[in-house]
Amino acid sequence: MRHSYHAEQHYMERAGWLRAAVLGANDGIISVTSLVIGVAASGASTHTLLITCIAGLISGAASMAAGEYISVKSQQDIEQSDLNMEARELDLHPAHELKELQDIYIRRGLDSDLARQVAQQLTAHNALDAHARDEIGISEQTSANPVLAAVASALAFSVGSLFPVAAIIFLPESILQSGIIIIGILSLGVLGALASYAGGNSIWKGAIRIMIWGIIAMLFSAWVGSLFNVTAV
Repeated sequence: MRHSYHAEQHYMERAGWLRAAVLGANDGIISVTSLVIGVAASGASTHTLLITCIAGLISGAASMAAGEYISVKSQQDIEQSDLNMEARELDLHPAHELKELQDIYIRRGLDSDLARQVAQQLTAHNALDAHARDEIGISEQTSANPVLAAVASALAFSVGSLFPVAAIIFLPESILQSGIIIIGILSLGVLGALASYAGGNSIWKGAIRIMIWGIIAMLFSAWVGSLFNVTAV
């Protein structure tokens, strides 16, 4: 007799690292490109633009890594506090916690007897895991790893920042500012499409919405930079 094993790969399993990577790459492209465009609009030299771009890459990647780690770690601390509280309640009031679990399954559509059987069996198997998943909403599949999120965010930011760096290095000075804008918008479109594809959504919607926000940020930065009108040395 043949047996088959079918393991479904759900998009939610990618939520932790995908969110950090998309946020990092998006911030790398928009913030560094906007920074360079603002400085370019002020009349700075190409050498100054390159130094600004590299400084933005380094400081931004470090900031993204630290911010992502602290954010996810804070979420983990909150989840752990809830788990500790639930563990104490299970020790002190096991009957009440069993009834609480039963009521959850009744609200989800099970009849009272079946809900009680399910609650009893899950409690016997792993009571804390059952309450964490069904009462609090904590699961291993959706919990992000702070170190992985920090690394993914920093690397993604660095990759995103390489687009304006490459534009400054390879584009002629006569079309540098417009070229940086075009490369920034196109790279945002590619990022939005890839992120939407990885998340199972429309690649066109993902590309367009991120490009619109990028255009707004770049235009605003260019306007602010043009107010200073610095004479390049």
